Amino acid sequence: GKVGCVGYCLGGSLAYSMACQSASDASVGYYPVQIDDHLPYAGHIKNPALFHVAEKDGFCPPESQAAIAEAFAKNDNIALHIYDGVDHAFAREGGGNYDKDAADLANGRTAELFKSALS
Repeated sequence: GKVGCVGYCLGGSLAYSMACQSASDASVGYYPVQIDDHLPYAGHIKNPALFHVAEKDGFCPPESQAAIAEAFAKNDNIALHIYDGVDHAFAREGGGNYDKDAADLANGRTAELFKSALS
């Protein structure tokens, strides 16, 4: 069967790594951290990948977000969404940075990707 990968925070970075190695049929990363040094591998992503980034994420500052956007724009297999006005862990229900609207939007996008890529 097909395999999907989803990760949050450091797990989001691991989802990126999985996508770069084509080890999963679809990968999703929520607010991945420390992927800047690994952006040259974005071109290796052959299966659908989706990344959710918080605009106000201190672990992924604006310059990192710009570098990620530039690297990901070169690969049609990657979708990147930057969520305005939210911080790291915006999709962690019960957490201090939880934002229901952004979380619902991100989770809906994740579900759609998995539905289309894994069905």
